[in-house]
Amino acid sequence: MDRAAGDQVGAGDQVRAKDALQDELRVVDEELAGLRAEVAQLRGQFGGRDSGPMDLAENAAAITAAEEQEALIGVLEQRRAGLLRKLGLES
Repeated sequence: MDRAAGDQVGAGDQVRAKDALQDELRVVDEELAGLRAEVAQLRGQFGGRDSGPMDLAENAAAITAAEEQEALIGVLEQRRAGLLRKLGLES
């Protein structure tokens, strides 16, 4: 294979790798949006008492679920930052 053909294959591989990273970034962004909405809903359950009082077990379960989702958000935010670095789009 001559050098020009090798350069074209290398460039094609780079484009495919960049596309894969962008696809993964899109998935991570979608997951983050969904998790943030879930956390807001969970936090809203014990922010107001419109639906009546919650018992302690329900309160504890909602708080635990929100904290678990927030931890997952942190992991996804780190993954997102890594993808942005790889794409050269650090924010």
